[in-house]
Amino acid sequence: MPSTANCSPATRTVLDALRARRTIHDFLPDVPPREAVLAALDAARWAPNHRLTEPWRFYLLGAETAERISLLNAALVSRKSGEEAAAAKLRRWRAMPGWLAVTCAKSADAPREQEDYAACCCAVQNLLLGLWAAGIGSKWSTGKVIREAGFLEAIDADATQEFCVGLVWYGYPQTVPAQQRVPLTQLLHERP
Repeated sequence: MPSTANCSPATRTVLDALRARRTIHDFLPDVPPREAVLAALDAARWAPNHRLTEPWRFYLLGAETAERISLLNAALVSRKSGEEAAAAKLRRWRAMPGWLAVTCAKSADAPREQEDYAACCCAVQNLLLGLWAAGIGSKWSTGKVIREAGFLEAIDADATQEFCVGLVWYGYPQTVPAQQRVPLTQLLHERP
């Protein structure tokens, strides 16, 4: 790993946050303060975006909307894996303390829509890091439910204008999992 010894303290903090953030699977039941979530969402909108399109939309979801999504997902799980699996998934999803959805504006221009999707992914990363900086864990889910016709309706989004990039659960971590990454030397290909 390259050294951060010559970096400014702010740069070291950012690099440390990038390396320390983890996907959290189990949360404590307490919902983090709205102000902390709004601060992370504000950081999200500073993501790089081609042509300054700002294609992201953020949906802060309350209990009623979370329940609609949980039931929609349970129906999907039931069709694929049966009632017992659906009931277990429903219990798990109902235990998630905080819910966000991130969508991307649609574009008739395929390259622009691809660029906008990439920008929205950057925004989600900013969001996750902003939450982590406040001691809030998160999990970005891109499961089948976000592509279901009823999902955008459940969050009151316009399916003719946007598509879902992901569902983000957030809360205080019950545990922070350890993580390993493949060394950079195995991923980097330098060319003349």
